[in-house]
Amino acid sequence: MPELPEVETVRRGLAPVLEGRRIARAEAWRPDLRFALPERFAERLTGAKVLKLDRRAKYLVAPLDTGETLVAHLGMSGRFTILAKKKSAIRPGDYYYADTPDPAHTHVVFETDRGDRIEYNDPRRFGYMTLIPSDDVDAHPYFAGLGPEPLGNAFHADHLAAAFAGKKQNVKATLLDQRVVAGLGNIYVCEALHRSGISPKRAAGRISASRLDLLTTTVRDVLNEAIEAGGSTLRDYASVDGALGYFQHRFKVYGREGEACATCGSVIARIVQGGRSTFYCSRCQR
Repeated sequence: MPELPEVETVRRGLAPVLEGRRIARAEAWRPDLRFALPERFAERLTGAKVLKLDRRAKYLVAPLDTGETLVAHLGMSGRFTILAKKKSAIRPGDYYYADTPDPAHTHVVFETDRGDRIEYNDPRRFGYMTLIPSDDVDAHPYFAGLGPEPLGNAFHADHLAAAFAGKKQNVKATLLDQRVVAGLGNIYVCEALHRSGISPKRAAGRISASRLDLLTTTVRDVLNEAIEAGGSTLRDYASVDGALGYFQHRFKVYGREGEACATCGSVIARIVQGGRSTFYCSRCQR
């Protein structure tokens, strides 16, 4: 499933063709994705002006001048593609390119007042979209209780110290708790813990203040590097211009079970925590 860097890459690609533009036409070619689309979905979007395109955790969030906000989640295989009248897609990095999406799996289409066309394609249909009254977004079940954004000012060592205090749960599972930090996923937590030298098995409440300071900095660094590289493509993810992410070629531990650690040469191990694979180096991470 796309994680924060992949969703942020998509946001940056879509923003130049959506922000400040009016949706001249919207089409929904089926009544549902993972969940049913809202009643009169296409009709409510047609004519609406996109005031801004934000990201919250792994969601794309677009406030409209109608008083509603369009919210979209990519699921596992969702992809937005821009067919721009004027080439304007952002490509923040070096990429391989994905195959052209099968039009049979294109389910939602937006056309802007400038003539740009944005298609949402999703073979597995695990993604979803909805419209929420803009004043109610923060209280909506998708967003209520989310922790701070890891790239925002509210994410710092003091926040982690308070969130981790007294916790016997391992630090890996704690960081994946969206109430602690919004948007962190399995790949980037594994990578950040390795760079920080922290064992994924260590209890969150037993990490010193100095190591928490390093961890918050490392989380930011890993995410920013991944965004610069266009995210990570492991299976289905592609950016809005078809570009595949490149950060998977920089993984130090994720998916490298049995390979040598690039830092110390020890063998990278894999364990299962909370039903998810964790990759780490037992020598580098304590």
